[in-house]
Amino acid sequence: MSGMKPRLLYANRCQGEFRDESLEELLEPEHPVRDVWAFVESLDLSDLLAKIKSIPGNAGTPAIDPRILMALWMYATIQGVGSSRALAELAKNHLAYQWLCGGVAVGYHTLSDFRTEHAEVLDRLLTESVASMMHQGVVTLQRVAQDGMRVRGAAGSSSFRRGATIEECLQEAREQVQALRSQVDEDQGAASRREQAARQRAAQERLDRLQAAKSELQRLQQANQEQPPCRTKNPETIRVSTTDPECSKMKMADGGFRPAFNVQFATDVGSGIIVGVDVSREGTDSNQMAPMMEQIENRLGRRPDEGLVDGGFATKETIEQVQNGGTTVYAPVREEKKQLQAGKDPYAPKKGDSDEVADWRVRMATSEAKEIYKQRASTAEWTNAQARNRGLYQVRVRGREKVLAVLLWYALVHNFMRLRQLHKAQQTQSSDKEN
Repeated sequence: MSGMKPRLLYANRCQGEFRDESLEELLEPEHPVRDVWAFVESLDLSDLLAKIKSIPGNAGTPAIDPRILMALWMYATIQGVGSSRALAELAKNHLAYQWLCGGVAVGYHTLSDFRTEHAEVLDRLLTESVASMMHQGVVTLQRVAQDGMRVRGAAGSSSFRRGATIEECLQEAREQVQALRSQVDEDQGAASRREQAARQRAAQERLDRLQAAKSELQRLQQANQEQPPCRTKNPETIRVSTTDPECSKMKMADGGFRPAFNVQFATDVGSGIIVGVDVSREGTDSNQMAPMMEQIENRLGRRPDEGLVDGGFATKETIEQVQNGGTTVYAPVREEKKQLQAGKDPYAPKKGDSDEVADWRVRMATSEAKEIYKQRASTAEWTNAQARNRGLYQVRVRGREKVLAVLLWYALVHNFMRLRQLHKAQQTQSSDKEN
């Protein structure tokens, strides 16, 4: 008996089956994607609906419900998916994304366009959601922490060109566009209509990018002329990317220089909710605090009482401007250790300090101010770390407006996840009190 072959049930994965289970039945009741859909259903997407031309009486196939596209990108951002092609595949093969689609086929091109074409709507949704949390007392703006991080751009390092090279490329691009137009007019059988249209579109896009690069180069050269003589560069050394003119080379965390954007998030310290989002091509944070405070005021009707930033933000001009606007600045005094070692008081007002700067120095000498400043790392740096964990190391879109749209997705997702955590903590506290 020991040598006889046992009877076994073997897997047969080629056998066809018919199932009568719906997507609703297949997805477990507590799956987090259901919360994403419930959140999206609560949003006012009337601006997106107003843009749809497929209405009774007009030609065209029905458009995809904007709530589906919104929920897909929100859940994809939570999961760290930043590619429209990858998201389109997940919508076909992954149960959670299939449940969001509900049988609606979604292509990668539609997903890509939706992600970057509605920055104004995303900004409005961020404003409305934060304003609602202010009304509920979740966000107070008593204390806001701001921090920047450099995010790799979609341009390559070799795409940066001087003015003379850009002019040569522009001439070549114009000739290419003209040649393609002439080819269509002279020889209709040279290629299919679709192929010709694709070639013309690619050539025109390249020409547009080069023209934008030339305009950006002129802007940088003008700004260079306005700098003090000690800071002026040789105009011939200024370069601009022909792939993404709004991108610039920045020093990254590993010490190398790469094309990147300077991403700024401002976070309410008490709640951990993002209240401001911005992006610039400047490699330093020295001029980033004042515009952020102004943005928060425009968004929510008032400025934060206190602003927490690191030493890279704390220039004299910034401190004066922000404190004159009504926000008390908490930032470390530069070269504090060196001055202490030399027997100097880094917190004593210096010759030439304005009243605002002198007050800041004196304030940062107190233990109370130092304790307040410690909250910056656990707030602003935590927000940036959350974005990194969701894949914000590189943006695959070009241009500041599209990059800003991507950042607004991250901000909306961050606030959604943070609000869930706050609600769960509140429910736990209520349950503990009852018990």
